[in-house]
Amino acid sequence: MLFNSVEFLIFFTIVYSLYLILNFKWQNRMLLVASYVFYGFWDWRFLSLIIFSTIVDYCCGLYIAETDDVKKKKKLLLISIFMNLALLGFFKYFNFFAGSLIKLFSLFGVSLKLQYLNVILPVGISFYTFQTLSYTFDIYKGQLKPTKKFFDFALFVAFFPQLVAGPIERAKCLLPQILEPRSVTLNKFYEGCFLVFWGLFEKIFISGNLAKIVDPVFVSGEHKGSEVMVALYAFAFQILCDFDGYSNIARGLGKVMGFELMINFNLPYFATNPSDFWKRWHISLSTWLKDYLYIPLGGNKVSNLITYRNLAITMLLGGLWHGAAWTFVVWGAYQGILLMAHRKVSSIRIFDFLKNRFFIVKLFVFFHLVVLGWLFFRAQNMAQVMRMLHSIVFSLDLDGNTLVLFQRFLLVVLPLLIVQIGQYKKNDLMFLFHGHWFIKTFAYALMTYLILGYGVLTAEEFIYFQF
Repeated sequence: MLFNSVEFLIFFTIVYSLYLILNFKWQNRMLLVASYVFYGFWDWRFLSLIIFSTIVDYCCGLYIAETDDVKKKKKLLLISIFMNLALLGFFKYFNFFAGSLIKLFSLFGVSLKLQYLNVILPVGISFYTFQTLSYTFDIYKGQLKPTKKFFDFALFVAFFPQLVAGPIERAKCLLPQILEPRSVTLNKFYEGCFLVFWGLFEKIFISGNLAKIVDPVFVSGEHKGSEVMVALYAFAFQILCDFDGYSNIARGLGKVMGFELMINFNLPYFATNPSDFWKRWHISLSTWLKDYLYIPLGGNKVSNLITYRNLAITMLLGGLWHGAAWTFVVWGAYQGILLMAHRKVSSIRIFDFLKNRFFIVKLFVFFHLVVLGWLFFRAQNMAQVMRMLHSIVFSLDLDGNTLVLFQRFLLVVLPLLIVQIGQYKKNDLMFLFHGHWFIKTFAYALMTYLILGYGVLTAEEFIYFQF
């Protein structure tokens, strides 16, 4: 069930109507049932996976808190990690690793026979797996007390607004909101409606139209380097608006019900270095990787060499989290290299004078480094990456068709750029919502016109559903 579909509009109308008339206890029970209906809409068989993860982590959390035996605590944590990652690995990575092993052995003339699995990737499994794991991690570290209310914990795992593509909520933030009565105010309702509307505009108008520029280049054969560059620019904003659009809709849906979900994107293309970028892009994942992987490995409290190792491992696994393909692994490695290079350069005193200077230059340079990374992320395979890199280097010539393509790209992203410049200047992601009534009315009318007149109104899946 897609946020940008008529089915979801009917679904949420029913859910919200019931939510407003039920008391707190039955609100939670209804939301749990609704969340399972929402998830089961894709394939009801996969409900067994999310219920299994819920039972495992609920029990592990209780037993970790009840025992004083450190070894037993660690065993219970390892059970939670193993059971969750085993499911994720089986459905998402088995065929990838099997295929990679077959190719590796073939280099040495050995024919390895492994059976590929004909399985469908359960939607959202990467998101809810990390979300439920955070619960047992936090209990193990003594940062959270477990709940004995199983159905409320199940709602934390399956809460439908952010179940399929995040944000990846922490138990210490979302679970208390589930366990305690929530208030629905008129201001929260208005803010939530704005976030939903803005998210739909990002998805239907911006991302939908940019896909028309991106897909033909990446799906078909050879293209000139200039066409590839326009497609990469378009994809940079397509993936931002597609994913940020989902996150905003999720936050808006939560807000109208009294829930506060975390901000997942904070103007990432205003970053001037990789460290700042990962504080702004997919914040729920980057902070999860930092807290549960990078810091336990030693973070930056160790030698420079070990710190670089920690960065490399974190970003490689972050890349692999996105998809079972070598293109994602290389993308993760590329991001790790950028972080290591930035750390090294930042330690050189001669570059101190750059920290607060040349903002536009640094913004321009780093944005293009990010765009280059998106080539690995979007390409179908490494062979396509090499072909496109070759075309960028050796055939970066402009013609009329490329200029028309670039003009289409600019026209689509112009509304986003105007809003984001305002957000950056005001340091307020809700600056349009907080603006003058006349400006808001004009902006809402224009966005409605663009959605209805030029948006992709067919219910297209969000990009991150495949991860």
